[in-house]
Amino acid sequence: MPFTIAPAHDLFIVDDDVTMREALSVVFTLAGYRVSVFGDGEGFIAGVRGRIPAAVLLDLHLPDKSGLAVLKQIGAPNFPAPIFIISGDGDIAYAVEAVKNGAYDYLPKPFDGRALVERVAGAIGLYAKRNGNGGSANRNGSAHDFAGRRLLTPREREVLAQISAGASNKEAGRHLGISPRTIEVHRARIMEKVGARNAADLVRIVLGGHRESAADGASGMIA
Repeated sequence: MPFTIAPAHDLFIVDDDVTMREALSVVFTLAGYRVSVFGDGEGFIAGVRGRIPAAVLLDLHLPDKSGLAVLKQIGAPNFPAPIFIISGDGDIAYAVEAVKNGAYDYLPKPFDGRALVERVAGAIGLYAKRNGNGGSANRNGSAHDFAGRRLLTPREREVLAQISAGASNKEAGRHLGISPRTIEVHRARIMEKVGARNAADLVRIVLGGHRESAADGASGMIA
């Protein structure tokens, strides 16, 4: 469907909890954002048919459908703005499903307002750079073609660039503006897609080296 991209400081908040909506709206309005709020999934979906915000905060549990269902319905992996799933449930399984279905990050409640604003601003900046570079630039020089590379999403390629540069989950998350938990999810999906058996194997594949025994090098990706 045709989209109109809204100004860079437009933010959509989707949450059925009125208190949470109001609190987030105040925090981001004070930070200079123009905030639109929605109390259910269908209202949000109708909203993005005509206008795409700079970022979205989407609650996992909505009265009419789950946040995961919303991600699927709008085609979140190809959505032109970062979508943060927010939830009071810190279960890693939900984080995995959210990222698999195109969420930029998974943020368990409660939030630190300042940190949340910084994370959203960082994601908006990264999307702007990605769109300006055509979505395919690899800033760390590991853009060799390798088996499975075409299966990776632009976000997974960004995470892979950090991994190849030797960044830890925490460092990669700080650089990309997402949580270490979300980095873990991306790393596991990257390994599955490219057929890597461990961290060293993944780096060898990316850099064009030969795959060696899984017994050498680093241990598995997820601790």
